[in-house]
Amino acid sequence: MDLSTLDLSILGPPFVAGLLVLATHVPLGRQVLERGIIFIDLAIAQIAGLAVIAAHTLFHEPGAWEVQAIAAAAALAGALLFYLTEQRWSAVQEAIIGCAFILAATGGILLLSQNPHGGENLKEMLVGQILWVGYATLVPIAGLYAAVLVLWFGAGVRSSLMFYLLFALSVTASVQLVGVYLVFASLIIPALAVTRVRYPLAWGYAIGITGYTLGLTASALFDLPSGAIIVWTLAAAALAFVVASRLSGRVRT
Repeated sequence: MDLSTLDLSILGPPFVAGLLVLATHVPLGRQVLERGIIFIDLAIAQIAGLAVIAAHTLFHEPGAWEVQAIAAAAALAGALLFYLTEQRWSAVQEAIIGCAFILAATGGILLLSQNPHGGENLKEMLVGQILWVGYATLVPIAGLYAAVLVLWFGAGVRSSLMFYLLFALSVTASVQLVGVYLVFASLIIPALAVTRVRYPLAWGYAIGITGYTLGLTASALFDLPSGAIIVWTLAAAALAFVVASRLSGRVRT
C-alpha cells in the first residue's frame, strides 16, 4: 500500500466523472426500478457500445464526435424500440430487452473477433477506463447531463417517451466514460438500497458518492481495476446503508 498514490491530480477527474454519472443515474435508476425494466441499462449500454465498436471497425479512424453521434443514434433507436414494446407488448418487454442485450453483446464480440486488440477493446467497454479521464473530456458530458436534469426535474418532463430518450443519451455518454458494468451498478445499486426510506434521492446520492470515493481510494492504494472495485464498494455502501436503516428504524413499512 502506497499512500503517495492518493494524488488529487490523478484521482480528481475520475471522482468528478463519478459525480457526473451519479447525477443522472441515481434518479433514472429509481425510474428503472419503478418500471420493472431492470436490464434496460445493460441493453442500451451494449447497443451504444456495439455502435462504438462498429464505428471503429467500419470507418478508418473516425473522429470523437463521429463516434459519439453514431453511438447516440444507435442508443436512441434502441430506446424507441423499447418504448414501442412498452406500448404494444408490455407483458414480454423484459424478454425483448434481454434479447436486445445479448444480440448487441455478441455482435460486439463478432466485430472484434478479427481485431488483434479486440479482447482489450471489449474489456475497456465493459469495465471502463475511469482513471484515465481528464477534465476536458468531462466538460461536454457535464453539459449533456445538465440538460438531462433540467428536462427531468426543472421542466417536469416525465412522459414515458422522454424517459427512454433521456435514458439513452445519459447511458451512451456514461458507458464510454466508465464502462457497462459501472453504468449498471450506478443505476441500480443506489436505487435498490433506498426503495423503502424517506428522502430516497438524497440517500441514493450519498451511497453513490461513498461507493465511488471508497472504490477510487482502494484502486489507487492497492492497484486494483478501478471500475471493478467501484462496483464492489457501491454494493458494500448500499448494504451498509440498508443494515443501518433497519437498525435505526428508518425503513418505511
